[in-house]
Amino acid sequence: MIDRRTILLALAGLPAVAARAQTPGASPPSSVIASFSILADLIANVAGPAVPVASLVGPNSDAHAYQPKPGDSRLLAAARLIVVNGLGFEGFIDRLVKASGSKAQIVVASKGIVPLKAKTGADHADAHGHKAHNHDEAADPHAWQSVANAKIYVANIRDGLIGADSAGAEGYRQRAKDYLTRLDALEAEIGAEIARIPPASRRVVSSHDAFGYFERAYGLTFIAAQGLSAESEPTAAQIATLIRQVRKEKVKAVFTENVLSPRLAQQLARESGAFVGGTLFSDALSDAKGPAATYIDLMRHNARTLVSALLTS
Repeated sequence: MIDRRTILLALAGLPAVAARAQTPGASPPSSVIASFSILADLIANVAGPAVPVASLVGPNSDAHAYQPKPGDSRLLAAARLIVVNGLGFEGFIDRLVKASGSKAQIVVASKGIVPLKAKTGADHADAHGHKAHNHDEAADPHAWQSVANAKIYVANIRDGLIGADSAGAEGYRQRAKDYLTRLDALEAEIGAEIARIPPASRRVVSSHDAFGYFERAYGLTFIAAQGLSAESEPTAAQIATLIRQVRKEKVKAVFTENVLSPRLAQQLARESGAFVGGTLFSDALSDAKGPAATYIDLMRHNARTLVSALLTS
């Protein structure tokens, strides 16, 4: 009897012996490649343990600033399925897929989501670091920060897996159904947590503009020090404007992010009179030992961190 892992490796165009022996430092054979760690976790929950899943951008790493490695092309060339976020999040992915010569099916996990637009104003910048006053084309790619959107991701991933491996369709459907039930419970939990915060206290500062979907879904207001891309750096004038805004609106808490240096948040807190309320996970999971090793852990951690800071401030 040929096991399911061998079948999937064969689908990926890899010899079955690749599952047993690896050159030291080499990447494991993968049938499904995710562009970044949050997607990889969503895929794993639907695909199940028999399907090898790898992520190009790993935990605690910034996909905005990612520089592809030579091994990435080999992973993509061998893959049966590639899952990307879309909405302009992975600026590197189109070139990398083309360079790899990959024939894999590509699933855009955010397909069907109506994107938010980049926030405008003196304290926000677009993905190139410019003020986003008239950049209507700048979509906010961080759609996973709403659990309702994550459910759409899961449905697209399920359908992509079935398209690549129809023999496993029943399993993919059942695991997706089970995971969606867990996401329903998570969504209710987050709503209940945020409801504990008095409406007047629901204004915070984050390092970059990654929480627009969380804001819309759960009723907080996030003021971002940087734009949609974590690479963009605010000017001294933008920082000064933001400090004045934080003071005027009596924002109590500033939050750092796992993919960014905490220096800017610490400066804003120090010069505005706010305090650092903790670290939020925006564009990547933590490592396995951290508080956000899965998507569910990430969303739960962010909600609890916000509530803890805003109820004690």
